[in-house]
Amino acid sequence: MPVQRSFWSSWLIPGVIVTIAIALVAFVVIYETNDDAQPTSGDTAANSTDQFPYDIGLERRDPHDPLALGAVDAPITLIVFSDFQCPFCAKWSHDTLPVLLKRVDDGQLRIEMREVNVFGEASRRAALAAYAAALQGRYLDYHDALFAGGHPRTGAGLSAEALVETARDLNLDVDLFREQMNSATTRTAIDANEQLGATAGAFSTPSFILGGQPIAGAQPTKVFLDTLDELTGPEGN
Repeated sequence: MPVQRSFWSSWLIPGVIVTIAIALVAFVVIYETNDDAQPTSGDTAANSTDQFPYDIGLERRDPHDPLALGAVDAPITLIVFSDFQCPFCAKWSHDTLPVLLKRVDDGQLRIEMREVNVFGEASRRAALAAYAAALQGRYLDYHDALFAGGHPRTGAGLSAEALVETARDLNLDVDLFREQMNSATTRTAIDANEQLGATAGAFSTPSFILGGQPIAGAQPTKVFLDTLDELTGPEGN
Protein backbone atom coordinates (compact mmCIF):
# COMPACT_ATOMS: atom_id res chain seq x y z
CA MET A 1 0.00 0.00 0.00
CA PRO A 2 1.46 3.40 -0.94
CA VAL A 3 2.70 5.27 2.09
CA GLN A 4 1.10 8.52 0.95
CA ARG A 5 -2.39 7.16 1.59
CA SER A 6 -1.83 5.84 5.10
CA PHE A 7 -2.19 9.19 6.85
CA TRP A 8 -5.85 9.47 5.80
CA SER A 9 -6.73 6.95 8.48
CA SER A 10 -5.62 9.20 11.36
CA TRP A 11 -7.33 12.23 12.87
CA LEU A 12 -8.15 15.20 10.65
CA ILE A 13 -5.02 16.89 9.35
CA PRO A 14 -5.49 20.62 8.81
CA GLY A 15 -3.34 20.77 5.69
CA VAL A 16 -5.31 18.03 4.04
CA ILE A 17 -8.61 19.63 4.96
CA VAL A 18 -7.45 22.95 3.54
CA THR A 19 -6.43 21.24 0.29
CA ILE A 20 -9.79 19.57 -0.11
CA ALA A 21 -11.66 22.69 0.91
CA ILE A 22 -9.79 24.76 -1.67
CA ALA A 23 -10.65 22.22 -4.35
CA LEU A 24 -14.30 22.29 -3.33
CA VAL A 25 -14.43 26.09 -3.26
CA ALA A 26 -12.79 26.23 -6.67
CA PHE A 27 -15.37 23.84 -8.02
CA VAL A 28 -18.25 25.83 -6.56
CA VAL A 29 -16.95 29.05 -8.12
CA ILE A 30 -16.64 27.39 -11.51
CA TYR A 31 -20.01 25.67 -11.16
CA GLU A 32 -21.90 28.79 -10.14
CA THR A 33 -20.34 31.05 -12.77
CA ASN A 34 -20.80 28.64 -15.66
CA ASP A 35 -24.04 29.70 -17.34
CA ASP A 36 -24.13 26.43 -19.25
CA ALA A 37 -23.73 24.19 -16.18
CA GLN A 38 -26.34 21.45 -16.03
CA PRO A 39 -27.03 18.70 -13.49
CA THR A 40 -25.10 15.53 -14.26
CA SER A 41 -28.30 13.50 -14.26
CA GLY A 42 -31.68 13.22 -12.65
CA ASP A 43 -34.36 15.75 -11.91
CA THR A 44 -33.25 19.36 -12.32
CA ALA A 45 -35.51 20.44 -9.46
CA ALA A 46 -33.81 17.98 -7.13
CA ASN A 47 -30.57 19.97 -7.43
CA SER A 48 -32.12 23.25 -6.32
CA THR A 49 -29.96 24.98 -3.75
CA ASP A 50 -33.16 26.51 -2.35
CA GLN A 51 -34.47 23.05 -1.56
CA PHE A 52 -31.09 21.66 -0.45
CA PRO A 53 -29.04 24.53 1.04
CA TYR A 54 -26.01 22.32 1.80
CA ASP A 55 -25.64 21.13 -1.80
CA ILE A 56 -22.45 22.68 -3.19
CA GLY A 57 -22.94 21.31 -6.69
CA LEU A 58 -21.35 17.87 -6.33
CA GLU A 59 -24.49 15.99 -5.33
CA ARG A 60 -26.40 14.29 -8.13
CA ARG A 61 -29.67 13.42 -6.42
CA ASP A 62 -30.55 11.28 -9.41
CA PRO A 63 -33.58 9.13 -8.56
CA HIS A 64 -32.22 6.47 -10.90
CA ASP A 65 -28.69 6.40 -9.45
CA PRO A 66 -27.94 2.71 -8.69
CA LEU A 67 -25.12 3.66 -6.30
CA ALA A 68 -27.28 5.88 -4.08
CA LEU A 69 -28.76 4.82 -0.77
CA GLY A 70 -31.75 6.70 0.58
CA ALA A 71 -34.44 9.08 -0.57
CA VAL A 72 -33.63 11.54 -3.31
CA ASP A 73 -35.19 14.33 -1.23
CA ALA A 74 -33.36 13.57 2.03
CA PRO A 75 -32.18 16.89 3.52
CA ILE A 76 -28.49 15.91 3.73
CA THR A 77 -26.29 13.97 1.33
CA LEU A 78 -23.06 12.16 2.08
CA ILE A 79 -20.81 11.61 -0.93
CA VAL A 80 -18.36 8.77 -0.32
CA PHE A 81 -15.18 8.60 -2.39
CA SER A 82 -13.87 5.08 -1.95
CA ASP A 83 -11.66 2.36 -3.42
CA PHE A 84 -12.20 -1.38 -3.14
CA GLN A 85 -8.51 -1.99 -2.38
CA CYS A 86 -8.36 0.63 0.36
CA PRO A 87 -8.11 -0.86 3.88
CA PHE A 88 -9.43 2.30 5.52
CA CYS A 89 -12.43 2.30 3.17
CA ALA A 90 -13.12 -1.26 4.27
CA LYS A 91 -12.84 -0.29 7.94
CA TRP A 92 -15.17 2.68 7.51
CA SER A 93 -17.66 0.52 5.62
CA HIS A 94 -17.60 -2.04 8.40
CA ASP A 95 -17.67 0.32 11.39
CA THR A 96 -19.50 3.46 10.31
CA LEU A 97 -21.65 2.79 7.27
CA PRO A 98 -24.12 0.53 9.13
CA VAL A 99 -24.69 3.30 11.69
CA LEU A 100 -25.27 5.90 8.98
CA LEU A 101 -27.69 3.58 7.20
CA LYS A 102 -29.99 4.00 10.21
CA ARG A 103 -30.09 7.71 9.41
CA VAL A 104 -30.81 6.76 5.78
CA ASP A 105 -33.73 4.63 6.92
CA ASP A 106 -35.01 7.56 8.99
CA GLY A 107 -35.05 9.76 5.89
CA GLN A 108 -32.42 12.12 7.29
CA LEU A 109 -29.56 11.15 5.00
CA ARG A 110 -28.86 10.11 1.43
CA ILE A 111 -25.55 8.40 0.61
CA GLU A 112 -24.02 8.58 -2.86
CA MET A 113 -21.21 6.07 -3.33
CA ARG A 114 -18.45 7.03 -5.78
CA GLU A 115 -15.54 4.66 -6.34
CA VAL A 116 -12.53 6.68 -7.55
CA ASN A 117 -10.10 3.76 -7.99
CA VAL A 118 -6.86 5.45 -6.94
CA PHE A 119 -5.23 2.07 -6.26
CA GLY A 120 -5.28 0.97 -9.88
CA GLU A 121 -6.82 -1.40 -12.36
CA ALA A 122 -8.04 -4.03 -9.89
CA SER A 123 -9.95 -1.31 -8.06
CA ARG A 124 -11.55 -0.17 -11.29
CA ARG A 125 -12.50 -3.74 -12.16
CA ALA A 126 -14.16 -4.09 -8.75
CA ALA A 127 -15.99 -0.79 -9.26
CA LEU A 128 -17.32 -2.03 -12.60
CA ALA A 129 -18.48 -5.21 -10.91
CA ALA A 130 -20.17 -3.34 -8.06
CA TYR A 131 -21.95 -1.12 -10.56
CA ALA A 132 -23.18 -4.19 -12.45
CA ALA A 133 -24.52 -5.57 -9.17
CA ALA A 134 -26.13 -2.20 -8.49
CA LEU A 135 -28.01 -2.43 -11.77
CA GLN A 136 -29.66 -5.52 -10.30
CA GLY A 137 -30.48 -3.60 -7.13
CA ARG A 138 -27.74 -5.31 -5.10
CA TYR A 139 -25.01 -2.71 -4.74
CA LEU A 140 -24.83 -2.77 -0.96
CA ASP A 141 -24.75 -6.58 -0.83
CA TYR A 142 -21.93 -6.67 -3.34
CA HIS A 143 -20.06 -3.83 -1.65
CA ASP A 144 -20.27 -5.65 1.68
CA ALA A 145 -19.03 -8.87 0.10
CA LEU A 146 -15.93 -7.11 -1.25
CA PHE A 147 -15.28 -5.60 2.19
CA ALA A 148 -16.20 -8.70 4.20
CA GLY A 149 -15.07 -8.47 7.82
CA GLY A 150 -13.87 -4.91 7.33
CA HIS A 151 -10.98 -5.91 5.08
CA PRO A 152 -10.44 -5.39 1.35
CA ARG A 153 -9.74 -8.21 -1.01
CA THR A 154 -6.29 -8.56 -2.49
CA GLY A 155 -4.70 -10.22 -5.51
CA ALA A 156 -6.80 -12.92 -7.14
CA GLY A 157 -9.80 -11.91 -5.01
CA LEU A 158 -10.35 -9.02 -7.42
CA SER A 159 -9.82 -10.96 -10.63
CA ALA A 160 -12.64 -10.93 -13.17
CA GLU A 161 -13.35 -14.57 -12.36
CA ALA A 162 -13.55 -13.93 -8.62
CA LEU A 163 -15.85 -10.95 -9.12
CA VAL A 164 -18.20 -13.02 -11.25
CA GLU A 165 -18.10 -15.79 -8.65
CA THR A 166 -19.14 -13.27 -6.01
CA ALA A 167 -22.14 -12.36 -8.14
CA ARG A 168 -23.01 -16.04 -8.32
CA ASP A 169 -22.66 -16.40 -4.54
CA LEU A 170 -25.13 -13.54 -4.12
CA ASN A 171 -27.59 -15.23 -6.50
CA LEU A 172 -27.41 -12.47 -9.07
CA ASP A 173 -28.19 -13.10 -12.73
CA VAL A 174 -24.61 -13.98 -13.64
CA ASP A 175 -24.99 -13.67 -17.41
CA LEU A 176 -26.53 -10.22 -17.06
CA PHE A 177 -23.93 -9.28 -14.45
CA ARG A 178 -21.07 -10.23 -16.78
CA GLU A 179 -22.65 -8.34 -19.67
CA GLN A 180 -23.23 -5.18 -17.66
CA MET A 181 -19.83 -5.31 -15.97
CA ASN A 182 -18.23 -5.11 -19.41
CA SER A 183 -20.66 -2.67 -21.00
CA ALA A 184 -19.79 0.78 -22.33
CA THR A 185 -22.56 2.27 -20.18
CA THR A 186 -20.96 0.94 -17.00
CA ARG A 187 -17.51 2.16 -18.03
CA THR A 188 -18.93 5.61 -18.70
CA ALA A 189 -20.54 5.70 -15.25
CA ILE A 190 -17.30 4.69 -13.54
CA ASP A 191 -15.37 7.26 -15.57
CA ALA A 192 -17.80 9.94 -14.39
CA ASN A 193 -17.31 8.94 -10.75
CA GLU A 194 -13.53 9.07 -11.10
CA GLN A 195 -13.80 12.51 -12.67
CA LEU A 196 -16.07 13.70 -9.86
CA GLY A 197 -13.46 12.58 -7.35
CA ALA A 198 -10.77 14.51 -9.22
CA THR A 199 -13.00 17.60 -9.35
CA ALA A 200 -13.59 17.40 -5.61
CA GLY A 201 -9.90 16.90 -4.85
CA ALA A 202 -10.48 13.38 -3.50
CA PHE A 203 -7.09 11.99 -4.48
CA SER A 204 -6.83 9.73 -1.44
CA THR A 205 -9.43 7.40 0.00
CA PRO A 206 -11.70 7.41 1.81
CA SER A 207 -12.79 11.01 1.41
CA PHE A 208 -16.24 12.37 2.12
CA ILE A 209 -18.46 15.39 1.59
CA LEU A 210 -21.22 15.50 4.19
CA GLY A 211 -23.72 18.30 3.77
CA GLY A 212 -21.16 20.26 1.77
CA GLN A 213 -18.42 19.76 4.37
CA PRO A 214 -15.27 17.76 3.52
CA ILE A 215 -14.22 14.98 5.88
CA ALA A 216 -10.83 13.39 5.28
CA GLY A 217 -10.18 9.76 6.08
CA ALA A 218 -11.96 7.01 7.98
CA GLN A 219 -12.85 9.21 10.91
CA PRO A 220 -14.64 7.74 13.94
CA THR A 221 -18.38 7.28 13.53
CA LYS A 222 -18.98 10.09 16.02
CA VAL A 223 -17.46 12.63 13.61
CA PHE A 224 -20.12 11.83 11.03
CA LEU A 225 -22.97 11.73 13.54
CA ASP A 226 -21.91 14.99 15.17
CA THR A 227 -21.73 16.70 11.78
CA LEU A 228 -25.15 15.39 10.88
CA ASP A 229 -26.58 16.60 14.15
CA GLU A 230 -25.08 20.04 13.64
CA LEU A 231 -26.80 20.25 10.26
CA THR A 232 -30.18 18.77 11.16
CA GLY A 233 -30.44 18.60 14.93
CA PRO A 234 -30.01 15.49 17.08
CA GLU A 235 -31.72 12.31 15.99
CA GLY A 236 -34.94 11.61 17.87
CA ASN A 237 -34.74 9.10 20.70
